[in-house]
Amino acid sequence: MNEPDLAIVDRIRRGETHLYEVLIRRYNQRLYRIARSFVNDDAEAQDVMQEAYIKAYTALPRFQGRALFSTWLTRILINCALGHLRSRARLADVTLDESRVAAEDSVDRAMAREQVARLIERTIDTLPSKYRAVFIMRELEDMTVAETAACIGITPVNAKVRLHRAKRLLREGLQKEMPDISLYGFFGVRCDRMTNRIMDKIRSGQLPAGLPHAQVVDELRADVGAH
Repeated sequence: MNEPDLAIVDRIRRGETHLYEVLIRRYNQRLYRIARSFVNDDAEAQDVMQEAYIKAYTALPRFQGRALFSTWLTRILINCALGHLRSRARLADVTLDESRVAAEDSVDRAMAREQVARLIERTIDTLPSKYRAVFIMRELEDMTVAETAACIGITPVNAKVRLHRAKRLLREGLQKEMPDISLYGFFGVRCDRMTNRIMDKIRSGQLPAGLPHAQVVDELRADVGAH
């Protein structure tokens, strides 16, 4: 579905709530990568994503389109991530249900690329958070300098400086040598699980379809103001 974000948002607000799934799938990869850059943990990144999607859905009636929907959604995600960092709440049971299949005869090229990708991710994880976030937004998500700066709340010049410093901290040319590797992937089953989790809440009536609850709106306003 190639319909613009704003058109989909308008249809959702008119009652076509099932279309929220389109937006979730459209931004799952971006939100996962950015959440991961802040919380530095796979399970918690998904928790932050779910919180952001719920906040965004309940606040849709207040979205006025003054910024891109993608920017608005990303700012909500970042506020949720910062909230998790402040509270230092960590999940007690973290299970990775992704299967790990070893090659029977030898490690094939696909497995080797996967291992290298994990190595690169671990290297990126060692960056200071303020550099890591900008690096992921700009280099992995191809976000513009302006949108990156707007999402984090810094100047475009500062965003450029942080990206330059992030690159200097990484091993020179590591990512250029392997341009086909997708870092912090959030596709397939993982994307489906997140999407279905949010849509199940919408279908079951756990999330309001009309005006957002006052508490949710107040919390969102407080988050944006604090940012």
